[in-house]
Order: sequence, then structure tokens, then C-alpha cells
Amino acid sequence: MAVERDPKPEAAVVIPRRLCHQNLSFLRDRRLRRILALMGHELRLGLPRPGDGVAVWGASPTAGRGERAAERRGAPLIRIEDAFLRSIQPGRMGDAPIGLLIDPRGVHFDPARASTLEHLLNADPLDNSNLLLRAKDAIDRLKHLHLSKYNIHDPTLPPPPPGYVLVVDQTARDASVTASGATQATFDDMLAQAAEDHPRAPILIKTHPESATGLRPGHFGAAHAKGRIVLITGPHSPWHLLDGAIAVYTVSSQLGFEAILAGHKPQVWGQPFYTGWGLSHDRTPPPRRGRKLTRNQLFAAAMILAPVWYDPCRDRLCSFEEVVEQLEAEVRAFREDRHGHVASGMRAWKRGRLQSVFGCYKPLIFKDNNTTASALAARKGRGLLIWAGKEPEGLSGPALRVEDGFLRSRGLGAELVPPLSLVTDDAGIYYDPTRPSRLERLILGPLPPGGQTRADRLLESLRAANLTKYNLGGELPALPEGRRILVPGQVEDDASILKGAGDIRSNAGLLQAAWEANPEAVILYKPHPDVEAGLRPGRIPDEIALKFADAVLSGADIGALLPLVDEVWTMTSLTGFEALLRGKKVITLGAPFYAGWGLTSDLGPIPHRRLRRADGSLQPRPDLAHLVHAALIAYPRYWDPVSRRPCPPEVALERLASGKIPHPGPLNRLIAKLQGRFASQAWLWR
Repeated sequence: MAVERDPKPEAAVVIPRRLCHQNLSFLRDRRLRRILALMGHELRLGLPRPGDGVAVWGASPTAGRGERAAERRGAPLIRIEDAFLRSIQPGRMGDAPIGLLIDPRGVHFDPARASTLEHLLNADPLDNSNLLLRAKDAIDRLKHLHLSKYNIHDPTLPPPPPGYVLVVDQTARDASVTASGATQATFDDMLAQAAEDHPRAPILIKTHPESATGLRPGHFGAAHAKGRIVLITGPHSPWHLLDGAIAVYTVSSQLGFEAILAGHKPQVWGQPFYTGWGLSHDRTPPPRRGRKLTRNQLFAAAMILAPVWYDPCRDRLCSFEEVVEQLEAEVRAFREDRHGHVASGMRAWKRGRLQSVFGCYKPLIFKDNNTTASALAARKGRGLLIWAGKEPEGLSGPALRVEDGFLRSRGLGAELVPPLSLVTDDAGIYYDPTRPSRLERLILGPLPPGGQTRADRLLESLRAANLTKYNLGGELPALPEGRRILVPGQVEDDASILKGAGDIRSNAGLLQAAWEANPEAVILYKPHPDVEAGLRPGRIPDEIALKFADAVLSGADIGALLPLVDEVWTMTSLTGFEALLRGKKVITLGAPFYAGWGLTSDLGPIPHRRLRRADGSLQPRPDLAHLVHAALIAYPRYWDPVSRRPCPPEVALERLASGKIPHPGPLNRLIAKLQGRFASQAWLWR
């Protein structure tokens, strides 16, 4: 038997382990069955036996069958509803819920009986300081990310000019409308009252997403749009609409709850869960409610304590914060990819992973010719994806440049191991300091709500797992004692060298410079794995390398090596960034993305814009957590090869740490071996 979390143990409500149902849609809803199974419940079709419960979906038209069966058999009735963060698209468009409210008392939108959520709001002290801080941070994150129950809106769509009254429509015959006793006349009266209360302000009617997409009718239509009354059917962010409103009117919409979170005190004509707590103007206050709550307390109960949240990548129950991280990754993919892309400059072996990452909503169209790709993208209203190293000179028009992310894989890209992370950049690309990049904007911009804490946590996990870009492993020989300086070799024709190196542009020159500046130190040279594999240029014969280095660490595990050195000298290698993450001193001779911010000692040509603003004032100096958030959280997109869906960096980190990643097939490995035989023809696969 599972026990509902209850603020009063003596009033705890027992939910039976086995839940029976008479609803065929439960058989099709794999997500619902999985969440219940993870909670310890068995869901079965049929009538209850002694000790069983009966599960129904909220107050839906099909719930009556279960209600009658529970009443006849004396079985507990369990109502299941979507939580207040649900999915990207509505359920009628096929998206599964990411959270549920599983309630043995009632249902949150029906004031006829107290639900578990109402019980929490009435009886739980809601005074735990950690809980309320979580609530405050979570509200800020939802606003910043523009997350709502459904997320088909477009935050880049400009909102109407501020100063309007927002009237919220709902779908006809919605259970929450019916439970509040509202009818078409209720909505008409509400609109008339809003116009009377604000005789000079524009009145904006916000259409429900399901009505705007033609799935279900609403209560307002073109006939209501007269004079200063305007229908808003576009995919505006609800948070933008709330920001510009001077008043909000609703019957029982979740947008009324979000209006409270946005700082409004909405006029509410029904009896949804958020009324009666002193946070709204209630037309008909529910009689059982009268406690005064803060918006943080309301949020804590409704979003943190009451729901059951599910992590679809890890396939487990999870916290509210983890759900936000997952939904953030999925919503970013939807917003960037919903119109589709034309992809140019993508080698054949990369296309499968690119299709998985960017082609979820509309399959990618691959073209080899950049001009053809650009014209096709413009004609079809699609985005243009270009592999950053294949960008033509003088590219005009918008494009997203694509490159591997900084937590990439367990194995080399040059060996055709597909990435878990890719970066997209609409301004430039991170390795090219000759122009600004989106990563630079993120480093210079403010951290989002919760960003510092999340970056600190990710950095701690990365250090504990000792992860790097490729995570190759390898033996680590005994190292000479002394002040150890690591010199990581690079691929000498790599774009980061061609674009971002200074006067020294070869591995031999870098090694000599490190030795000349530190003649007393122990110099350790680590060749680049692509160079060691014979796939890319940059090899230094050992007899030459040992003139300046005390040891050449071929095949060594860079993750195991970094904690054992004191300093890293590099041109533009990502190893410098990985050393920064471990608190090491880093000297740069070029201008990698992590240089110029005060975290490294820079001997190379740092772009002036990283040091000073256009007006000549000093740029802000980001700390390490800020750099981590920009480079590992905000800049890349991650894709989970296990669940095959977008994921947050925390999931990718766990996959890389555990090694539980599907490996390329035998054909892929054969092609990788053939590459070594034809290294001089690297243009074929790069």
C-alpha cells in the first residue's frame, strides 16, 4: 500500500497498491502507467476486488464508470490529473505528461470536495525556509524560461503594447469550468465587467492554446472582438502577456495561477485551487478556505509538494527542479527546430545524429551546396544549419553554425563516434575570436535565476566523475616529481588554431615556449588523440619532443592527468578549459573562448571586446561558475542516446560517467579504421 504525503499523519490517506480502471485510454497511456508503476502501483483493467482502488481521469466524461464501480464495491476512488507543468504540446496533439496529480481526496479544480492540494494549502505549515526558497527560485526560473502548462508559445513573438486588461478564455465544457458552475453567460458577464471596470483600457482576450490550434472550441470568438476588445490567438508567451497587463480576469484558468506568480491579484469568477487564500479577488470565495498565503507558499504546495514528477531520460520519479531542467531542454529543441532546417556542410556519417538532434519536429533536409541550401531554407521558411568549419566566406543571411560541444562523447569524433552535445551559434562560433559569438554573449550576460547554484552543482559532478571532452581513458605512467606543467598537443590544422592562435601555431613551438619560460619545471607533453591515431597533423617525433619535455605521455588519460599537474600551457586547446574546471593555473598563447576573462594568464592576442565595452569601460569579470554555465549549460544542446530525446547536461554527464551509451556499430568501426590508412585524405570525413 502506498501512503499519500500528508501534513497530519493521523489524517493520512492510503492509496491501494492495485488500481483498477474502466478506461481504455489508460491502456494506451504508457507514461501514466509507468509513473504509477514507479510509485509502486499496479494498474489493471476491470472491477476492483477487496483491497483495490479505482482510478479515474479527473472529472472527465469517462470518470462516471469508475465512480459508479467504486461506489458499488466500496473501493477508494483515486483521481488522476495532469500537473501544472505538463508538456510542450497539449495531450490531444500526442505529448505525454511530465507530471501527475494523483489524489485520493478529490480533484484540484472541483470545489465540491477538498482535494489533496487544498488539504496541503489549509493544513501544512508551509513555513520550511528551504522549501520556500526553492519555490521563489522556481518561480523566477519559470518566468525566465517562459514555461507554462503547455509550451507551444513563442517567446520571441513581440507582445502587444502594455496597458491592457487580460481576459482569459477557456475551452468549452472543460471540467474545471463545469466544476465551478460556469457557463457561456459567466464568460460573457466577466468580459462585460472587465470592460466596465476599465473603460479606457484595451481589452485583450487570450485564446486557449487548444482553441488556437483548432482542437477544442472556446467561449469567445470573432463576434466578441469589437472596438477596444481584441482576440489574441497568436502563440504569445503567457509571461509576456501577464507582464503587460494592468488587470487579469479569469474563470478557472491556470493562467490565473500564473498571474499570481507574476505579481497580479486576478479577478476570478470560478473556484480554482488558487482562490480563497488572499491572493486573488474572488467572485465566489470557497467556504472552506480563508487562510492567508504568500505566492511562494501557494507555489510550494501546488508545484513541489502535491505533484508526482517524472524524468523521461532517467526513467524515474524526480524533483520539480529536475523536471524544469528536462522541460527546458525539450522546449529549447521545440522552439529552435519547430519550423525545420536545411543542413549544409554535413558529412554523411554525422547526419544520423544531426537528424536525431535537430529533426525531431521536421526532418532535416541535407544539401551539399551552401548556396542551394540557403535558397531552399529561405523558400521553405526553414532555418539554415551549417557545420561551422564549412561556412563559406561572406555568408549572408541568418544561419546556425554547428559544432561539437565540450562534453562530447566516450571516443573521438575522428573515429566517427557520434556526440552527445552540439553547439549552435547564430553570431559566430566559439573557437573564432575574430568575431563575437553567442558563447561570448552568454559569458558577458547575467546568469539566469538559479544559474549559479546549477553551475556549481554541475562543476562538482564533473570533477567527481573526472570527465573531459572525449573520455578516452588510458594508462597513466609514473610522473616525475616537481612543479609539473602539462603541454597538451593540438591538431595543427584545427580551426581553433587557424582562427585563434597567436604567433606560436605549432606543437613544437608551444612546447619550446613552455620550456623556455619554465626551465626548472617538469614539462609533460601530451599529444592530441587524433594526432596519435594518425588521423590529423601535428605529430612531434619523440626525440624532438624530449629536448623540451621531461616525458611524452602518449595514450595517457587526460582526466586522470589534470589533477596531478600544477599548470597548463596551451595555444587554444580545450584542455585549458578542463584545467580551469579543476582549479589549475592556465597560460594561453592564443585566444580560446575561455581566455580574456581574468581566469587565465594570457600571452596571446585577446580580442579587445572581451576586455572593454564599446564605451571604453571595463567588461565585467565572470567567475568560474559563470563560465561553466555559459559553456556547459546555456550554449550546447544535449541529446540522450538512451531515451533518444533532448536532455539537460546533467543527464549527459551521467551517461558519460557511467559509460552506458550505445556504441557505434561494426560498420562505423571499420570506417574509422580505414580512416587511419587514408589520413592524408581527411577531407573525406571532416
